[in-house]
Amino acid sequence: MSEPFPLGINYWPARTAMRWWSEFKRDEVARDFERIRESGCTCVRVFLLWEDFQPAIDQISGRHVDLLRVVTQLATSMDLLLIVTLFTGHMSGANWIPGWAVRPSNGSGRFPTIVGGDIVRAQPRDWYGDEAILEAQALLAQTVAAALVDQRSVWCYDLGNENSNCWVPRDDAAGDAWLARLAGALRSTDPERPITLGMHMEDLEENRHIGPASAARHCDFLCMHGYPMYASWAATPDDAYLLPFLADITRWLGQKDVLFEEFGAPTFDESDPLPPGVPALSEADAALFTDASLNLLRAHGTIGALVWDYSDYDRSIWRMPPLDSAPHERRFGVWHADGSPKPACDVLSAHAGQARVTTTLDNSWIDVDRAHYYDRPKENLVTLYKRFRGTLSLER
Repeated sequence: MSEPFPLGINYWPARTAMRWWSEFKRDEVARDFERIRESGCTCVRVFLLWEDFQPAIDQISGRHVDLLRVVTQLATSMDLLLIVTLFTGHMSGANWIPGWAVRPSNGSGRFPTIVGGDIVRAQPRDWYGDEAILEAQALLAQTVAAALVDQRSVWCYDLGNENSNCWVPRDDAAGDAWLARLAGALRSTDPERPITLGMHMEDLEENRHIGPASAARHCDFLCMHGYPMYASWAATPDDAYLLPFLADITRWLGQKDVLFEEFGAPTFDESDPLPPGVPALSEADAALFTDASLNLLRAHGTIGALVWDYSDYDRSIWRMPPLDSAPHERRFGVWHADGSPKPACDVLSAHAGQARVTTTLDNSWIDVDRAHYYDRPKENLVTLYKRFRGTLSLER
């Protein structure tokens, strides 16, 4: 019997975005999950905003753990599987970090740091080398695993969303030790549940010491996130071929199966245009991109794919960080903020229920020694993408 191809959505509610857990409404989640299920999706990725779940270094919020169980129970009632993402962490162009896990800085980092909903002049403490932070992370992982071990809707745990955007380990050994410790904390309480890590394209463009090979040593399968609009070397902002390429490179480097955990594109509204220079697609073009991406990702043997994301965000939170300074993040949804579907929703329905394609990929186009890929990662990645496109005769 063939394996299913999990088709899913990354989830934040339209009304609250990252402030979901502090303004939680069960009926809102139930309605959203019902829409997702009716579209044909079988999988939802949810995120534990770190400061909500761990308000103090040695304290886990029992209220938020209970809310998480409400979410898993709703998912069970609707036959949805959940990816539970820990240590969020990086999200929508900002780093959301508990106040006890930051240290003062001049605020000149690449991403703003948000504590308590506000941007602060601080940066994260070292996730991978600060023993107190490591101990706190292990506590959260074990507590969540203990709360969810009996919840059949939980498909897997994700150790974090694009963690290298928050902090880069000092070396490969530090990244490997962090993976071992956190995966071990989860498995000590929930030994059967799969574990993965939300890696992204920049983990292939640079050696951030926590890439596919190290993740493969401790995770059950690999994840990759990719957005052509963020890749200056992609052919176009809707270059769907970039996604299977990133999946192939991730699988080649880690020698494990890959879930494509994030892809998507913001859409524009002609009645309310985005600022000049902000990349976006029409809703019709976004649907075509979604369709092409799903076809290619499935054909290249990924074990599933999740679109970013559930909904556009309600205008009432556009002036709050990070949406105030990242207008494209307001309109990534498959649904509008009022709950009406965009054309991409029909694409999801058309792809629902498909089987996974299991294939042995021909990687003869990869002419780089895997052990030396990270000697020149960006150069290798760009060169290999040209070769990949050539194998598909895309340039004719």
